[in-house]
Amino acid sequence: MKKIFIDQLQEGQQVHDVFLVSRKTLAETKAGKPYLSLTLMDRTGDIEGRVWDNATRYDAQAEVGSFIRLQGMAKSYQGRLQLGITSLEQVSADTVQLEDFIPASPRDSEEMQAELRRIIALVQDAHLQPLLRTIFRGETLKQFVRAPAAKKMHHAYIGGLMEHTLSVTGMAMRTADHYPALNRDLLIAGALLHDIAKIREFEFSSVPFEYTDSGRLLGHLVLGAEMVRQQAAAIEGFPADLLDQLLHLILSHHGRHEFGAPVLPMTPEALILHHLDDMDAKMNYIDGLRASMEEGLHWSDYQRPLERFLYLQGTDTPPEPPRPSLESTGRTAARSRREKKKPAPDFKQPTLF
Repeated sequence: MKKIFIDQLQEGQQVHDVFLVSRKTLAETKAGKPYLSLTLMDRTGDIEGRVWDNATRYDAQAEVGSFIRLQGMAKSYQGRLQLGITSLEQVSADTVQLEDFIPASPRDSEEMQAELRRIIALVQDAHLQPLLRTIFRGETLKQFVRAPAAKKMHHAYIGGLMEHTLSVTGMAMRTADHYPALNRDLLIAGALLHDIAKIREFEFSSVPFEYTDSGRLLGHLVLGAEMVRQQAAAIEGFPADLLDQLLHLILSHHGRHEFGAPVLPMTPEALILHHLDDMDAKMNYIDGLRASMEEGLHWSDYQRPLERFLYLQGTDTPPEPPRPSLESTGRTAARSRREKKKPAPDFKQPTLF
């Protein structure tokens, strides 16, 4: 069991614990002596570590994505806390609790599963509800509970896919209430299934998250359409037109060809789903950005994904910031200590159906 987390470290503290290596550089001092620079992380943030002696020997033990048990001391350097490491050894991933080391959804896993069950029970269509029940069970559900929604852009943490899916679906249900001409059941089914193949697009059993071969070659839109078509074929009498519209929701939800959509949204439900998905992804991105900003600042740096600066008023007391992604390591240990401490959610085995 991990004994101390990064946001608990104090200057002068002796450390003997396990951390995850997210970055590594073997460099040389001006005098030509090799040293090892590591970025170490756990679920509460990240911290820089330095190995000044025997750096070459320890280099092989500190591979990116590996877990290391180290001995060292927390020291202040240029206003930031660092770990001066005297020794380290690699430990097996099987001996650690993954949720201690990588960001996870702030929402409780069982609570989200219960919400998923309630939503599926509300679907009245005689073909869509059996389809949803068939898909969200067994190994697919087990993977869906843990998968990230992205590698780094939004909801890029354990449980992020389920959190994002439920958020989009909740907005879809409210939108269907506002526009009664929409096919409510179709829109709900599309919202629940639009990113389902991210369980196949990403490899998330280890860190950092990576794309699978089929994820890179085909992408989750095509993979998702294949998954849904296969499951629908097992449901007797599934209407061909209904299936085409559902697959269209999955294939078009990125909205534009240049964003990977093979077809543009061409039904009211597809248009709605695209905008809800885009909105939820952007708001999660902004929440993560707000949480990483220094206190008292309101303007972000230039955000290339959004092609603009962002004015984020009220960043001194952000509401319940989401977990950072594995590749968002700008938050310092000092910033982590200022944040509200929360226990990691317990991602238990799914119980749906």
